[in-house]
Amino acid sequence: MFLSGLDELDRKIVQLLIENARSSYSDIGQQIGISRVAVKARIQALETRGIIEEYTTIINPQKISGAVSCYFDIETTPEALAQVTGLLEANPVITQIYRVTGKNKLHVHAVAASGEEMEALIQNHIDTLPGVEKCECNIILSRVKDIKGLRL
Repeated sequence: MFLSGLDELDRKIVQLLIENARSSYSDIGQQIGISRVAVKARIQALETRGIIEEYTTIINPQKISGAVSCYFDIETTPEALAQVTGLLEANPVITQIYRVTGKNKLHVHAVAASGEEMEALIQNHIDTLPGVEKCECNIILSRVKDIKGLRL
């Protein structure tokens, strides 16, 4: 689907890494029928081409006692958009920022250690952003579906 620019072996490697990024070259090679060395070379090529950007551990904030996860949809004036994006990017509670369709609109995700920390983020940072015309805040109650990586 999304990986039409890759050959069949690379697609299989990427799928296996999406399922478990900790898989060894040997395990991947056994599953797709090539050597460990060939798997390593293909993964390094995918990394060099920027197709694989990073390997990471994903923490579920809802499983951490007291953590609060929230999405904000922020609409700014055109002249304030770059400044707002920079201010949000510099804040460590903000985990993701997306520029989305719509009038100077940002979709922002934040994870705070507590309700108090989220409230402080809203009062001291979100509410004080320059040029904000509209801001909607949604606290995440639970994960229903959360796909990592691409659907292949």
